[in-house]
Amino acid sequence: MLKYYRFLALLFVGICTTFTALAQDDPADTSEYKTDEIIITGTRTEQKIIDIPYPVLRINQTNWITSRKVGVQDVLLTVPGLFLQPRYGNHDTRITIRGYGSRSNTGIRGVRIMLDGIPESEPDGQTRIEAIDFDAIGRIELVRGYSSSLYTNAPGGVINFLTDKFFPVSFVQLNNEFGSYDLRKNGFKVGVNGKNSRFMTSYSYQNYNGYRQHSQEYQHRLNGLFEADFTPTSKLSVYGYYVNGLIKLPGALTLAQYNENDTLANPRSLSRDEKRDSKKGRVGVTLLTSLEKGNMKHTFEATGYGTVKIFDRVARTYRLFTRYGIGGSFRYVNKYTFGSKLKSKQRTNEFTIGTDLFYQDGPIREFKNIGGQKDDDLIGISDEVISNVGAYALNQIDIIPQKLSFLVSGRYDRVVYDFKDELAGFKDTARVFAEFTPKAALNFKITPHIALYTSFGLGFDSPAGNELDNFIYTSDNGIHTINPDLKPQKSTSFEAGIKGEIASFKKKYFKNTFFEVAFYNTKIEDVIVPFVVDGDVFFRNAAVSKRTGIEVGLNSEIVKGFTLKGAFTYQDFKYDKYEAGTIDSAGTLTNVNYSGNLEPSNPKMFLSGEAMYQYTFAKKYTIYVKSSFQHIGDMFVNDANVDSLKTASYSLLNAQLGFDLNFDKFRLVAYGGLNNIADKKYVAFININSDANKDYYESGPRRNFFGGLTLAYLFR
Repeated sequence: MLKYYRFLALLFVGICTTFTALAQDDPADTSEYKTDEIIITGTRTEQKIIDIPYPVLRINQTNWITSRKVGVQDVLLTVPGLFLQPRYGNHDTRITIRGYGSRSNTGIRGVRIMLDGIPESEPDGQTRIEAIDFDAIGRIELVRGYSSSLYTNAPGGVINFLTDKFFPVSFVQLNNEFGSYDLRKNGFKVGVNGKNSRFMTSYSYQNYNGYRQHSQEYQHRLNGLFEADFTPTSKLSVYGYYVNGLIKLPGALTLAQYNENDTLANPRSLSRDEKRDSKKGRVGVTLLTSLEKGNMKHTFEATGYGTVKIFDRVARTYRLFTRYGIGGSFRYVNKYTFGSKLKSKQRTNEFTIGTDLFYQDGPIREFKNIGGQKDDDLIGISDEVISNVGAYALNQIDIIPQKLSFLVSGRYDRVVYDFKDELAGFKDTARVFAEFTPKAALNFKITPHIALYTSFGLGFDSPAGNELDNFIYTSDNGIHTINPDLKPQKSTSFEAGIKGEIASFKKKYFKNTFFEVAFYNTKIEDVIVPFVVDGDVFFRNAAVSKRTGIEVGLNSEIVKGFTLKGAFTYQDFKYDKYEAGTIDSAGTLTNVNYSGNLEPSNPKMFLSGEAMYQYTFAKKYTIYVKSSFQHIGDMFVNDANVDSLKTASYSLLNAQLGFDLNFDKFRLVAYGGLNNIADKKYVAFININSDANKDYYESGPRRNFFGGLTLAYLFR
């Protein structure tokens, strides 16, 4: 083990030394660099990438406008440390960053999902992203690593989707996409760019039969925003969306079923007609203003929002959920410059303080499920109140002007669950989870464009509402509504990394080369893991887990027109101490020791890459060829680490061809592609710890094609 860490240290130092030497040997025009220009808002302050002491990334719409856009897995491919598992071959993607999120067998956990800075994640941290339409999104900001000192239930990081408001001229646009398995996505987008205001609205209808039996999906999505500038430093933003859709759920398969025909649905899921029918809407308003005088700048931001969610969840029973939510946040930033009169020697201190509030209430009615139809007799009705109140503060100060900065941040969260059973009042229960999570970090600029960073902090992740479902083997024998034994998981994490841009060689080769290398070591106590009984998922604490990982990313224009992106991740996630009860198909409970086992559904290694060549002629017409590659290592399907059930590693190769034609006021974008060219059979999603029925496996789509056509009129 000591040799292992020495090797990592030598590797890290060697990479740092090499990149530093390259940057110093050939200084280039600063206009070629991006890390000292791109501003990130998802870190609770508006900072440049080069000044943020942890790994962050911004992805612009141009990266996916000519790609297949069915799910998040089609857009976020070459991000180090980000592992995506699309469920049922097309939707309900599991998003995992550094192992956080892998415990969720449905929805997203451990990673905070934002839309325009407003949480899509519910007060308990669980998220579904049916409302995210990539035709309406303009940018994506991604913060990797423990972010509990800034956001509720965000030990893995933050993904902030930003609605498109960055268009220079007004336009009308028609979007069309089609492909295998009867994929059809059609819609429109309108943008109005006034002198001091912006308006955008988009609508899309997506219909997809899916790769597997009983995996159909349709979604209506309407998104919009209006933004007005009162002054150059004050603006009002109004955001809204509505989504209405149905998702059929084919369920996971046993190994025998998967080997025989991986496209079929689980017979149990098929007989139940398992599905999720949802209607969801949200309106949010943000007011931002800044006051600047002398060497001090004050920024105030206030946000309020309301949500309504109505969805039917059909599985063992037929449940109807109605949830009303209201929330808000406030943020104050004080930026103060002091010291020498020379700008190059001035120090900056930036202090931020803020609060978040999110309250959600609503009834859940439960009926018997008769082959996918709701029975008339009510068998249960409950009211679930989930609320979160949090306050945070952070301060970043220059110790050495424009060289070394120190950041310290901390957050206090109080998550409250109050569940009432309207038919059996003795089951009523409430639980409160509260914690303070601090973090400290250093950022050292080797050059103006390359920075070393390191950080240390604590994480806190309370159980989600559905994870608190009680069952008969808890200390109260399942009498009450909420599991009395499940505890939040807490983490301690250290991280070190380097990121930046390398100067191009004679400004012809390796232009705009961005790189990043990160190493982290995390210890998690009371890890929350799922286990499955007859298709129903319950959760328990798994004592202590230790996670170590290395993430490497590269993005460069090798020669004019030819761009290469790559991401490599190595991770070693082990249970340090873990003794837990298991339940077999007969309902027998036994205790087993899983200490030393690997965490399931986390490959030790995965990598991805993308190569694109584009050529522009007559300054108006561009043709491009793009190819992408993905390799995922093998994974265990349960905590027991049974080798015979382990998934095989796999590699996927994709390719596409496209045109971007500009005719003064008209723009036509046409593209087509082929995914999984080798027609590989592989497990795309693992139903973790489904030990009773051993239905762990959900396959991904085989060879499939897609195409798209976008026509826009620009009001120049």
